[in-house]
Amino acid sequence: MKQLNKLIITKWNGMVLTMVQSEGSAVSLNLEPGEERSILGNIYIGKVKNIVKNIGAAFVEIGDGCMGYLNLADGFIHHASAGGADGKLRVGDEIVVQVERDAVKTKAPVLTGNLNFTGRYIVLTAGKRQLGFSSKLSDMEWKKQIKPILEAEKEEDFGIIVRTNAPEASFDAILEELRSLKALYRKVMGDAVHRTCLSLLYQTPPAYLADIRDSLHGSLESVVTDEPDIYEAIKVYLETFQPEDLKKLTFYDDALLPLFKLFKVEKAMDEALGKRVWLKSGGYLVIEPTEALCVIDVNTGKYSGKKNLHDTIMKINTEAAVQIARQLRLRNLSGIIIIDFIDMETEEDRQELLTVLSRALSKDPVKTSVVEITKLNLVEVTRKKIRRPFHEQAALIKGKAES
Repeated sequence: MKQLNKLIITKWNGMVLTMVQSEGSAVSLNLEPGEERSILGNIYIGKVKNIVKNIGAAFVEIGDGCMGYLNLADGFIHHASAGGADGKLRVGDEIVVQVERDAVKTKAPVLTGNLNFTGRYIVLTAGKRQLGFSSKLSDMEWKKQIKPILEAEKEEDFGIIVRTNAPEASFDAILEELRSLKALYRKVMGDAVHRTCLSLLYQTPPAYLADIRDSLHGSLESVVTDEPDIYEAIKVYLETFQPEDLKKLTFYDDALLPLFKLFKVEKAMDEALGKRVWLKSGGYLVIEPTEALCVIDVNTGKYSGKKNLHDTIMKINTEAAVQIARQLRLRNLSGIIIIDFIDMETEEDRQELLTVLSRALSKDPVKTSVVEITKLNLVEVTRKKIRRPFHEQAALIKGKAES
């Protein structure tokens, strides 16, 4: 049975705040500038400013002095102007790039030449040119049926990734979306030939619309906002792309009980920015994000159960594993995560805990994987970096307010 999610969108300190709530608890928070939208996913004509061969990277300006990092191993370079005859990248070249990851602290945004155009059912990719399927799609018979249909539409200069929602749609709806994305791709590449350097060729929709688009089919219980302009933008989007969900959209207008209070948004933000998280058992987590990685420590705390030590440790570690999966998504922590669970004596207990953790992490829409238990009995997890962590988003607003 799918978990039903409520999507709450409001404004906080001039920023658009999106909260996903499941079973009464916040599971995701995101802040986005109201006027200056995030550049994540945008496509630009960038200018190569520097090539650093010893790290295999180029630094590319994408506008207003913003410099991005392009891994030369990326392998997909689309020249907006005539490139060198040998195909090598040079300083001064104008190339088409997409922002793959937001800037994080001192690190510049990560750019790619592998352009992606995301729909509800498929992703058109101009770099990886094969036909692939989401790892969460397990229906082999359905994949066997859709594969020749998509291969007939695929062309040599792009690939197709079939998303988890696709089996819920008709083949005609999937093809219609593919043709729409193909037309968008052709337009972007055609515009690149005529537009000036540092031009914005394509801007992704606001984060709250992307959250609606990326929600699993049938998992959206309601979409609630108290902002008229956001309500109208969502209404237009749903009418165009997801008419079946239009009835779930609500404009909230109650002066006596603001939306912020009704859904306890402030409490969720305090939790997402706090260092310590208490568990129902009395144990607690200490969450310490750093620039290089995030460290999570599990402690017994106030637990005073009457069970033996072995059962006590398993109870707290199991509860901690489920809560850690929630906290990673709530805080949008990514990269390398090191978890120091309470030490367990047997290999059987450790494997059981990893199973619980893996199952909890599998619910995260962002790719998250358990890597291993190290020799020091630390659990290593990786979570794909996409948006800024929530604590950085909040700190950025605070810094702007004080400046």
